[in-house]
Amino acid sequence: MTHRPETYIYDALQAASAIEAFVAGQGYADYQESALLRSAVERQFEIIGEALNRLKQLDAEMFTRVRGGRQAIGLRNVLIHGYASVDDAIVWATLEQDLPLMQADLETLMGSSDA
Repeated sequence: MTHRPETYIYDALQAASAIEAFVAGQGYADYQESALLRSAVERQFEIIGEALNRLKQLDAEMFTRVRGGRQAIGLRNVLIHGYASVDDAIVWATLEQDLPLMQADLETLMGSSDA
């Protein structure tokens, strides 16, 4: 099955929206205290990283227009393969600082696509 870049952009956007919903009204202390919240957020970051990795393979030029794309793939790899060394502070900083920029870029790409 051949996918279009928009498929991966959409998947990443859906995961980013889920993260926003999960952490709405929550702070870093809430995040640290809740295994459920951490698991939910980490899973969505895994999806974002995988979707962006597939986008990079399918359309490298489009991928370069996503700020933090390489970092998202790196975070996905840590979450999957280095699960024992996940730093909550890094995940939280990523969702506060990098996720909004990445989400804006993905929305722009989705809006400019022929989807």
